[in-house]
Amino acid sequence: LRLPLGEEKLHQQKEELLTYLKMAPRSGYDVESESTPLLGRPAKAGWERKPIYTMVVLGCLGTVVEYCQRVSLSVAIVAMARASGNTSQALRDPSSAYYKEGGEPGGWDAATQGMVLGSFFLGYAASSLAGGRGSEHLGGGRLFGWGIVVSSLLALVSPPCARTSAKLFAVIRMLQGAAQGVTFPAINVMMAAWILPAERAKFTTIVSSGSQLGTVVGTIASGWLCSSSVLGGWPLVFYVFGASGLVWALAWWCLVSERPEDHPGLSEAELKKLKLHQECVKGTETVDIPWLALAKSLPFWALTAATVGNDFGLYTLLMQLPTYLRDVLGFNLEQNGVVSTLPSLLMWASSLGWAALVDALTATEKSSIVTVRRLSMVAALLGPMFGLIALCFVQYDAVLTIAVLLGSAILAGAANSGFLCSHQDLAPNLAGTLLGITKSVGAVAGVINPAISSLLLHREDIMTAWRDVFIISAAMYFISCICYLALISADVQPWNYPHFLRGTLMEEKAVDFVTFSVSVCTQLVHRLAIHSVSFTFALAAIHGVRKKKDVQ
Repeated sequence: LRLPLGEEKLHQQKEELLTYLKMAPRSGYDVESESTPLLGRPAKAGWERKPIYTMVVLGCLGTVVEYCQRVSLSVAIVAMARASGNTSQALRDPSSAYYKEGGEPGGWDAATQGMVLGSFFLGYAASSLAGGRGSEHLGGGRLFGWGIVVSSLLALVSPPCARTSAKLFAVIRMLQGAAQGVTFPAINVMMAAWILPAERAKFTTIVSSGSQLGTVVGTIASGWLCSSSVLGGWPLVFYVFGASGLVWALAWWCLVSERPEDHPGLSEAELKKLKLHQECVKGTETVDIPWLALAKSLPFWALTAATVGNDFGLYTLLMQLPTYLRDVLGFNLEQNGVVSTLPSLLMWASSLGWAALVDALTATEKSSIVTVRRLSMVAALLGPMFGLIALCFVQYDAVLTIAVLLGSAILAGAANSGFLCSHQDLAPNLAGTLLGITKSVGAVAGVINPAISSLLLHREDIMTAWRDVFIISAAMYFISCICYLALISADVQPWNYPHFLRGTLMEEKAVDFVTFSVSVCTQLVHRLAIHSVSFTFALAAIHGVRKKKDVQ
């Protein structure tokens, strides 16, 4: 129960919030002002900012470690699921040696592999919301560190569990997903306290790019470790990445503080700017989750749709890639590991380059924030969509296949400057909670995708099955892009502010349910009518090619 606020305190809090509203533009980004030193340009880099850079670098490395633990299974499972003749061999080179003799576990069919791969995302979806809300109450640094520690410990016990039972191993992966589910909302909340708004896009991209870099390192290292004769090969994947997480945790707890005021190395001038930023943005109390307002918020649904479509498509491009290279192109384990890393490596590089381009566009004021967000997501969603459609035509041509994958990956890197920044655009005070909600919903794509793929890939005509997988993912990209373009906003939403003013602000923008439903349907139908023609022609072309092949 909350005690009623006194008249004097209520008036003071209203004045603080109204002062913030006057200083902050509707886009949620701060501008220069002589009376507000925080809102000016960031100070030049110097040793007095070393604690901030340390936090960002270790945050990026922590993301690298957890993604190594996450994606390594997509390579290791090739070695784990060998023997018994249940795993499909490469079509082009049936004699290619994929599996090492001896060792455990054996006889995992496609359905079992899909269950094991998808179990991680069940746990991830279940914990993301709790991680976002818990970080706002308990501290993002603590949850970020403990999430990676628990995930690392579970990685260390994975080999004996996999030898015992596929179901037990799936449970371990689900718990590992739950541990990692709290990390992204946690680091997002922590950065809100440590990073000035003027530097938000740059540092958010650096930390988020650890996911692509971790995918690269994890995939390459997993291929090498699985080829080793030490401890049977594939168990090394879990031992090395699990131990790496524990080493990282020691550095995190020794060098990073929960709040800027707790770090002895931060300069007084930098601390004053951060304190002013915290007072302007966070206010004096935690904002409750406005569930009804979220349900009526069109930008929130746009953000959710973009998350689902992006995660579903990336799962096909990155997580399913080793299986496609093995079954269709006949790549061996070492080739598979190297080629599978190239898309993630290019995504990492392009995300940093795209962030610099976005900063240049916004600095010149030639493009609004919402325009930059939409442009980023057009590249990140429609680019890979056309890439997946193109894969339906290249078939067994390895060079063209790799070229299409690399082109799609370059464009997909723009997402870090798109929807991943929209959480802070819409609600700086609830950024962790919003990220937790959207990540929870998006993680469902990681469960559905391998389940659908495992059902489709049971067919004898493996190429036709993979075409269907690509078309489904392309459709998800297309639908999510239309929703984002039609409904997204860069304005700070009314439900971002503390509860004592939310009622007044919401009255000005109240929308009844009928109007809300009509506006959503109208905008979606309008966008679908404009953009669906090209996608329909693409599908017709694919079916036409199939019919010609059947006739021949």
